[in-house]
Amino acid sequence: MSYARVIVNISHENLDKFYEYEIPKEWEETIQVGSQVLIPFGAGNKLIKGFVLGITEGSQFDPAKIKPLKEVLQDGMVLESQFIQLAAWIRNRYGATMNDALRAVLPVKRKMKEKEVRYLHLQASMERMERFRAECERKKYKARLLLAETLMDCPEIEIGDAIKNYGVSREAIKAFEQMGILSISSERTYRNPVETRVCEERKVTLTESQENIVEDIWKEYEDGVRNTYLIHGVTGSGKTEVYMELMERVVREGKQVIFLIPEIALTVPMVERFYQRFGDSISVLHSKLSDGERSDQYERAKNGEISIMIGPRSALFTPFSNIGLIILDEEHEPSFVNENQPKYHAREVAIYRAEMCGASVVLGSATPSLESYYAAKQGIYKLYELKERVGDSQLPNVTVIDLREELKARNRSIFSRYLSQRINECLEQKKQILLFINRRGYAGFISCRACGHVLKCPHCDVSLTEHNNGKLMCHYCGYEVVKPSVCPSCGSKYIGSFGVGTQKVEEMARKEFPNARILRMDGDTVSKKGEYEKILNQFNAGFADILIGTQMVAKGHDFENVSLVGAMAADLSLHMNDFRSAERTFQLLSQAGGRAGRRKKQGEFIIQTYDPKHYSIVMTKDADYQGFYEKEMAYRGLLNYPPLGHVLAIMVSSKYQERPDRTARLLALAVKDKFPQIQLIGPVNATIYKLNDRYRKVMYLKSADLEQLIEGKNFLEEYIHFSEQFKYVTVSFDMDPMNGY
Repeated sequence: MSYARVIVNISHENLDKFYEYEIPKEWEETIQVGSQVLIPFGAGNKLIKGFVLGITEGSQFDPAKIKPLKEVLQDGMVLESQFIQLAAWIRNRYGATMNDALRAVLPVKRKMKEKEVRYLHLQASMERMERFRAECERKKYKARLLLAETLMDCPEIEIGDAIKNYGVSREAIKAFEQMGILSISSERTYRNPVETRVCEERKVTLTESQENIVEDIWKEYEDGVRNTYLIHGVTGSGKTEVYMELMERVVREGKQVIFLIPEIALTVPMVERFYQRFGDSISVLHSKLSDGERSDQYERAKNGEISIMIGPRSALFTPFSNIGLIILDEEHEPSFVNENQPKYHAREVAIYRAEMCGASVVLGSATPSLESYYAAKQGIYKLYELKERVGDSQLPNVTVIDLREELKARNRSIFSRYLSQRINECLEQKKQILLFINRRGYAGFISCRACGHVLKCPHCDVSLTEHNNGKLMCHYCGYEVVKPSVCPSCGSKYIGSFGVGTQKVEEMARKEFPNARILRMDGDTVSKKGEYEKILNQFNAGFADILIGTQMVAKGHDFENVSLVGAMAADLSLHMNDFRSAERTFQLLSQAGGRAGRRKKQGEFIIQTYDPKHYSIVMTKDADYQGFYEKEMAYRGLLNYPPLGHVLAIMVSSKYQERPDRTARLLALAVKDKFPQIQLIGPVNATIYKLNDRYRKVMYLKSADLEQLIEGKNFLEEYIHFSEQFKYVTVSFDMDPMNGY
């Protein structure tokens, strides 16, 4: 006998609570995970709808007490059912509660007020309006005269337009309605975050290489083959043109497209280019939208009013019912991994959703992740190469500056002598400069030079970052405090900053290049809605000479007049406690350098580093992705790291300091006993031991067999669920983590 585990109300807080129902023989062939079913619920056997989360051959309850489900609803909420199935897969693959998984994939159910547009309609004849207008002139009724003339010119007009552009008063409108001169109608409209703009489509003729990729993928699509494709193309090689040609063909077939980008900042230039090609059939989804805007985009997508959705990873869960293509641009980016539980990777979820929908997946990057490139080499994905930039554009010249030599030459500035020289030359030639550093804020940390005391966040085990508003801030929990004038430990006045952030770079650039117009773009300057667009538009329009920012300025953008890019401190990402640090550095530097010289004139990329011989820096200079891949894969193979092996990170945290250590050891003993073949590392203190007033321990499970790690994770979840030892403790899982702990 088969049984279905059913969630009876997906809006209920306790989403992990399920009920078991017997599956009648007549429904055994039809039912599946995600199906919407009709079930008898409670003592009165009231028929309600639910969703199937799992199907089992046996039951943990007394079969005599289990009710049979009534019906599998064939015309039920198919789309939502698909998301339930997707959430169940995410929960099993990455570890989390079903509550967390559903919260990640289902749109917010919050009821938003519908937006309406109201119109004025002239009901009186023109003869009557002529007499009425004359009367208003005679009696000097200015407001009524204005409205009468407006209606005679525009017998049907939107109220907001009449008030804003014609100066009509609401009192006059009300009076005219009472007199029967006009009527008012309203219709539902949607908040649209994409500004409607009149722009000519930029006609582009595909190169032979681009055309070959499009035709090869399209031939398989027409033959019913749904595959995952990886386009490895150097920066400026025209990957976006390939995407758009494929998108146009898919949309022409009546299908829908999800286009994922790693950063919200990239929606601005992407939407501009896509609007030229696809007009009002596109929309965007990202965290900067208002609740009303997000709700309306879900509705428009669900109603089939748009064909293309653009956005970061959350756009993957757009409620399209007929998806034909999912694209991940810059697929290597770590921002495609969800920061909260479940820590899913959008690339893997996109491939699974595409399998469910019968869609193809296209991945693109100038520096593909090792996982994707390895899968392509193994034949799991289909690989295409674009090795040259389009047109007459060339890859930039790369110069590596050894900062140790700068110190020997007594140059204490954050700008090397050569970088400073080249910035001045570009300023004289009216060319733009991009400077990036992988840290926002003013300085790395504040410490006392007398006693060595470092000012730390009282809630997190991290140093505070100085900002130029005179405050110290924790970038993990948001804690703020005014910078002290003396050391709180020894009272010394010799307290100062170490390290450099974007604010510090901006301050020093203004001193070094006093005539330059400078903009800064980081998490602090773009915290408000619309700030991305404002800064990017100013820079693209030529209202600034230098743009300083974190990695959000270093990838994906097509700056027409940027001739010089400077990486202020390549070592910031190179020496992190993360096995991916070399890969991350190579990708970030390669992407940043790709912003230089994207038109006919060759640009220059200057890398400042204390470790110029490191292979990630050397191979960035040589634009040698293949060489980097082979070198890095050799290291990964020695240590059994992804993609040649798999790692499950387990974080144990609690507000009580002694609990994480005790419970982490219990988990370690359980793993050793049940899965002796899995390699166990730890438990040890997390790199940031205290975060948001919670103490944290971390351990790692390593295995070449992914399914074995998933089985181990599932075992530990059951162990935690049924054990009293884990009270007041939170345990989270991260499969093949993208960031160190």
